[in-house]
Amino acid sequence: MEASRFPGKTWVVSHKPVAVAAGLGQIGIHRNVIHPAFGNFILLGTVLVGAPITEASQPIDYNPCLECKLCVAACPVGAIGADGAFDFAACFTHNYREFMGGFSNWVEEIADSKSAQDYRRRFTDGETASIWQSLATGPNYKAAYCMAVCPAGEDVIAPFLADRPGFLKDVVRPLQEKVEPVYVTPDSDAEQHVRKRFPHKPVRQVGSGIRANSVEAFLSNLQIVFKRHRAKGLNLTYHFTFTGAEPAEATIVIRDGALSVERGHMGTADLHVTADSASWVQFLRRESNIVWALLRRRIRLRGPIRLLQRFGECFAA
Repeated sequence: MEASRFPGKTWVVSHKPVAVAAGLGQIGIHRNVIHPAFGNFILLGTVLVGAPITEASQPIDYNPCLECKLCVAACPVGAIGADGAFDFAACFTHNYREFMGGFSNWVEEIADSKSAQDYRRRFTDGETASIWQSLATGPNYKAAYCMAVCPAGEDVIAPFLADRPGFLKDVVRPLQEKVEPVYVTPDSDAEQHVRKRFPHKPVRQVGSGIRANSVEAFLSNLQIVFKRHRAKGLNLTYHFTFTGAEPAEATIVIRDGALSVERGHMGTADLHVTADSASWVQFLRRESNIVWALLRRRIRLRGPIRLLQRFGECFAA
């Protein structure tokens, strides 16, 4: 991991597309690689060799995914949509709670705690022990339930085919009924899903650890923190003009639960935001107040200011 890049793209090689290109399997609805024989119960690694190849491999010509939607049913934060959509921020915030994003949020919570008693109000002893364990032995996934319930793969599919109701009862239901804290960002699609679908699971509101350190990161991260359910019924076009250290122009369209981000200005904007790039990043990181930035004209709006609030409501971080 390239730690200096955090919280941006910290990896050098993405193993999943390499595995697909090498013919090891295809991506399932749960966004894991499914091997034809072993299913998604595989550990991927990539070896880079600086040598010419004589023959290129090919992806397999079918997808082993059964589209049974058991991963949809088991996911506690609703990250996997039945329609094929995927909520990256929901999965990252909960499942990867003990990885860098959750760890950085935990450290910030410690710094904000006024006393030991205040800290204990924020975290249970079990949560503290879990973080300590992740530091001592390596981080664990909070809910890789999508992998646990996946029956795809020739070597693992037999119990599912032999007794589907029994498979649901023995494998899926225990995970659905498990009483466990579920980590979500406040007012997110994930929080709404947990409260509606799994009311017996305690909701813990936390930060995701996904932060923008630059205008480029802001534009790149929009897709992964987009709250599509909160954007239902909206039809808004935003033009952004960034000045200063990172000059850039972008058009962001939110239309009935879908998001598009394009470089440059396209179409007619409902709100045009002109911002000094450094001031905008400080605002995103909650290091400055937008009212102060507006008064100092570091951020300028052409259009109703309420549309900027609507914009913020559509994103989880």
